[in-house]
Amino acid sequence: MKNDSHRCSYTVEDPRVAHALFGQQNCHLKQLEGLLKLKIAIRGYTVTLTGDPLQVELGQRVLQQLTALLQRNYPLYPPDIDYAVSILRTDAAAQLVDIFFDTILISARNKMIAPKTLAQKRYIDAIRHYDVVFGIGPAGTGKTYLAMALAVAAWQQKQVRRILLVRPAVEAGEKLGFLPGDIAEKVNPYLQPLYDALFDMVDFRKGQELIDEGIVEVAPLAFMRGRTLNDAFIILDEAQNTTTQQMKMFLTRLGFGSKAVITGDTTQIDLPAGRRSGLLQAVGLLEKVEGIAVNRFTDIDVVRHPIVQRIVQAYASLDQGA
Repeated sequence: MKNDSHRCSYTVEDPRVAHALFGQQNCHLKQLEGLLKLKIAIRGYTVTLTGDPLQVELGQRVLQQLTALLQRNYPLYPPDIDYAVSILRTDAAAQLVDIFFDTILISARNKMIAPKTLAQKRYIDAIRHYDVVFGIGPAGTGKTYLAMALAVAAWQQKQVRRILLVRPAVEAGEKLGFLPGDIAEKVNPYLQPLYDALFDMVDFRKGQELIDEGIVEVAPLAFMRGRTLNDAFIILDEAQNTTTQQMKMFLTRLGFGSKAVITGDTTQIDLPAGRRSGLLQAVGLLEKVEGIAVNRFTDIDVVRHPIVQRIVQAYASLDQGA
């Protein structure tokens, strides 16, 4: 029987880097072994990979690039192994140093916020260079979170004077009129995810100060009508639930010195039957318009718990009639 397996060795010269690369009790190498369906043996600071030639080659690239990260004191965690494999499997020429060290912001929890996938890297580059950016894809791909980090960074660097965080208040299962409280209390549950992301960036006390001072405004989309927004970073979240009229209204609010990021998941539209999503229409109309960028995410860009990626894939298969 023909044996198509291939073998190669990789040696790490620096013991400190080797320990971090291998992980506690070699957990990182075991994780890589499972991801690539390889056999990995360790002798001293030399790793030997055996298996399918393409997977062995990919494994060697992953180890080389993770070593480069660690040599620059990158704090390597198990999810980074998954991200590295996904990125280098998609683009063999990608450089993890350029992606993982593209720090947007250090959060209130002292966490470095940076892209973890190629699509995330393209997304933040687009937001930096375009005035209107659409981020479309499934839950867990970082669309809103990364946009929020860039908004806070832009305010800190005095590129904008205020941040507006906007969501449509679509009645998905409950009627607003039957919920208790005034209008602010009725729409607050729809806006809570935006508050959560903000407080993760700047901590609760500072975030509340920014809201009280009017530097950050969190509001339902209906509150944008009739306004012109200058020197602002505006994020429209859950945009798949805008109507075509609402989307047009929002896009025409943009004033001088402002930037807008529109995020949404076109597989999660909660509009009543027969109502067309403003996000779908806008992307179709504007994708080739100068100054506008459209960035699409897929299930491989999910950066939550690994099971979320599998859930997204399962539902995508259902939608395709599989």
